[in-house]
Amino acid sequence: MSSNTTTVWPPEVLTLAIDVGGTGLKAAILDAQGQMKTERTKIATPYPCPPPLLVESLVGLTAPLGEFHRVSVGFPGLVREGRVIEVPSLSRRVYGGATDPELRGMWHGFDLATALADAYKVPVKVANDADVQGCAVAQGTGFEFVMTLGTGVGTALFNEGRLLPHMELSHAPFLKGLTFDLALGNAARKEVGTKKWVKRVHKAISAFDDFLFFDRLYIGGGNAKFLITEPLGPKAEIVSNTAGILGGIRIWDLEK
Repeated sequence: MSSNTTTVWPPEVLTLAIDVGGTGLKAAILDAQGQMKTERTKIATPYPCPPPLLVESLVGLTAPLGEFHRVSVGFPGLVREGRVIEVPSLSRRVYGGATDPELRGMWHGFDLATALADAYKVPVKVANDADVQGCAVAQGTGFEFVMTLGTGVGTALFNEGRLLPHMELSHAPFLKGLTFDLALGNAARKEVGTKKWVKRVHKAISAFDDFLFFDRLYIGGGNAKFLITEPLGPKAEIVSNTAGILGGIRIWDLEK
């Protein structure tokens, strides 16, 4: 999850927080309190997007923002120790298309943290985007579950404020032979319609609770906005999309 890390930061440490999404790349510089020191800048995610192009795109996106001491990256896939295990969205030649074996192979095992640390010349931490978002919203009490709804479905788990090792829970079977990720992804929402998709999300919340027994659920991501029409239950709440950026501060603190 990290590269070239250090344990001593200046009191006014500046963090470049990057959110890699299936449709957009976003970034901003945050101060030690998590306040934005710059406007959030954004560009469309390029397709096809092999690893070198993503690194090049992020460096170009963030070049105008100014200086910083470290970088946090929320990534839409499974990452371990800064290396990408898989990333479904960026393994396609076009957005929402079929998996491309060549791209999938290029991403598998790619050391994104080191590649970005070499490019930025500062320590870099790369984690699953749901993990990063969860770092901004988890309250530190009980067993907390984070679910992000966007191009696909992200998940993160916290126990008494501690970020647990990432698991791709959304790849589990869910509905009519589909995984949670496929049944609740953006392509599925467009295919079945938002009203039916919302019902699926409610069914998924119940299914996750059946085997996680979470105390709190936080739902984020670009498609969370479609859930405001019906109550989600007493344990669930929708969180702001800015958490994907602001979690870039807390993920460093939670490691201590």
